[in-house]
Amino acid sequence: MTPLLQARGLTKHYGARLGCGNVSFDLYPGEVMGIVGESGSGKSTLLSCLAGHLSPDAGEVIFDTRDHGPQDVLRMSEPARRMLGRTDWAFVHQNARDGLRMGVSAGANVGERLMAVGARHYGDIREQATDWLGRVEIAADRIDDRPRAFSGGMQQRLQIARNLVTGPRLVFMDEPTGGLDVSVQARLLDLLRGLVREMGLSAIVVTHDLAVVRLLADRLMVMKGGAVVEAGLTDQVLDDPQHGYTQLLVSSVLQV
Repeated sequence: MTPLLQARGLTKHYGARLGCGNVSFDLYPGEVMGIVGESGSGKSTLLSCLAGHLSPDAGEVIFDTRDHGPQDVLRMSEPARRMLGRTDWAFVHQNARDGLRMGVSAGANVGERLMAVGARHYGDIREQATDWLGRVEIAADRIDDRPRAFSGGMQQRLQIARNLVTGPRLVFMDEPTGGLDVSVQARLLDLLRGLVREMGLSAIVVTHDLAVVRLLADRLMVMKGGAVVEAGLTDQVLDDPQHGYTQLLVSSVLQV
């Protein structure tokens, strides 16, 4: 099977400081990869390089496109990269406000992404927006409300609907449950897990929360100081960590 995404030697420096160094992995269709580590470990830098938000100093990000097969995203034209970001890729921000248009309605937030890929019929767009609001547990009668009228958890669910309405094949998630109350986190995680399985999504999830990757991720990479120090099946890494840093991460959770 051809990998959906291949990272090859991704490296990014901030002056003398290493953001991430020589990171390589394959992600297959329908697979969820978790990336964990403490603040400053390099996980967010790696995600930003993978998603095209940062230009790495070295390396390749190869995506198996629908029309042309494996392509190095970093060498695509800007219009081609933008279209990829509207269709086959999606990005869920930690702060939902970074991924939403706060000045337009919930329905318009979802509908905008449909319009970006060519949808023009108002009735169809509104119908699809209503359907997706329901799928993320937002009542249909809130479709004309603006996101600022929503709770943090509802804003995050709206951001997910906006991202998934076009049926992407790969979703990048940056601390998707960060900053939410524990009960809201649990509900959101359950929703995400259901959507990932139902849609056959591939995803890369960055988090400091091992419970999130335990629930969502098939495989896990542990980062420290910009480097991947351990990788493997999620349960295997968390239940029998081999690297001293991973052992510290796991034990710190168990002690809480």
